[in-house]
Amino acid sequence: MSEAKAREAICRLGASLYARGLTPGSSGNLSQKLENGYLLTPTGSSLGRLDPARLSRLDREGRLLSGDPPTKEALLHRAFYDERPDCGAVVHLHSTHAVAVSCLAEIDPEEVLPPITAYYVMRVGRLRLVPYFRPGDPSLAEAVRLYARTHHAVLLANHGPVVAGKSLEAATDAIEELEETAKLYFLLERAKARFLSAEEKSRL
Repeated sequence: MSEAKAREAICRLGASLYARGLTPGSSGNLSQKLENGYLLTPTGSSLGRLDPARLSRLDREGRLLSGDPPTKEALLHRAFYDERPDCGAVVHLHSTHAVAVSCLAEIDPEEVLPPITAYYVMRVGRLRLVPYFRPGDPSLAEAVRLYARTHHAVLLANHGPVVAGKSLEAATDAIEELEETAKLYFLLERAKARFLSAEEKSRL
C-alpha cells in the first residue's frame, strides 16, 4: 500500500470507528506500518476528524519526520512493531464495553474474556490484561512489549484494548470483535452461558 493510500485508510477507518461510538472525543489512535517507519494519528486528535496531510510520520525508532506531533501512546504501537515482524497496523480504542471489562476486579489476567464465539477465538484469541499505568508512561509500553510477541491483542487495565494486525482492516475487525464480545460478556453475566470448549477452540 502506498503512503497516500495508507493516509486515506487511516482517516476513513478512524471516521467509521468514531461515527459508531467506538472511541469518544479525542481518545484512541491508529497506526499503519510503512517501508521505513509508520504513520500514526496525532496527539489530541479526534478519529472522526483526521486530516491525511497532518498524520504523524515516524521512522522505525519512533522519531517524528513530518506532520503533527504523535499521540503520547506512540510507544504502544512501536512495541508491537518491534516485537511482531508481521505486524502491519495497530489500533487502540477506548471502546465502552472493553474498557468496562478492564476495570473489573475479578478477571483472569491471562484470559480476560471467555471463548464466547468462534469469531472471537479466530480474530482475537487469548486476551491478556496489562497492569495499570498512566497513559503515556514508558512503563506501560514496556509492559505491553512483554506480551506483544505472544499476543496480538491486549487489554490495558482501566484504559482499553490494543490490537495488532497484518493490515489496518484486520486490526480494526479484530478490535471490533473484541468490543462485541465484551458486550456479550455483560449481557450473559447473569445467565448460565455455554462457552466454547478447549477442543472446539483448538479446531479453530
